[in-house]
Amino acid sequence: MAEGRTFREESGSWEPNAVVCTLEGQQEVAFCVGDDVPALVTDRNGSIWVAYGDEGIYGGHPESAGGLAGWNTTGRAIWTPEGRLPDAPLEGCTAATEDDRVWLVWYSGSNRGGTFLTRITPSTGEVTSWPSPVRDPDGFAVRGRRAVFTRRVHNRRSTEVVRAELVDDTWNVTERCKMRVPGRVVMRCGQGRDGFLWLRAGDTWLRIEV
Repeated sequence: MAEGRTFREESGSWEPNAVVCTLEGQQEVAFCVGDDVPALVTDRNGSIWVAYGDEGIYGGHPESAGGLAGWNTTGRAIWTPEGRLPDAPLEGCTAATEDDRVWLVWYSGSNRGGTFLTRITPSTGEVTSWPSPVRDPDGFAVRGRRAVFTRRVHNRRSTEVVRAELVDDTWNVTERCKMRVPGRVVMRCGQGRDGFLWLRAGDTWLRIEV
């Protein structure tokens, strides 16, 4: 579990905003995973992957400043971009896992702008990024060379569903549709797990297959 914001204490340390629990729901450890967290996902090993927002990137927390970061279950930063991104991140959008890989979706703050899909393979350290075919999605899931995105219609009971395919190293849109959902779609409501997008609409979780 994690909260989106944290604050610096008088001692100079940052307040914990993430909790690791046992399967029985008992707290094991609490620590800070950076400030301003709009997108977060955990991988199969329990590591935590974060795409930060602008207030975190420019807010003084050292790991948030990189735009993206990976953490282990004891609160130690284990991955940073180190100049391997196509642009400087400004805001995280959503996140997903696919087998042992992690995907973080974010947009940049430069003049050329754009939304990007960054795939990280923790076991090898490989980092690959592509321009996203959908601007600022709030949900994303991927399986192989196919992906699904969602973009909410603010405070309404509908969302746009976009399907895409990777062809010649470019993600191309193959289908767009509006989907009626049982409740209002809110911000930070979607997360992808191994080819399925879990989307929260009101009090209901929807599962959309890639």
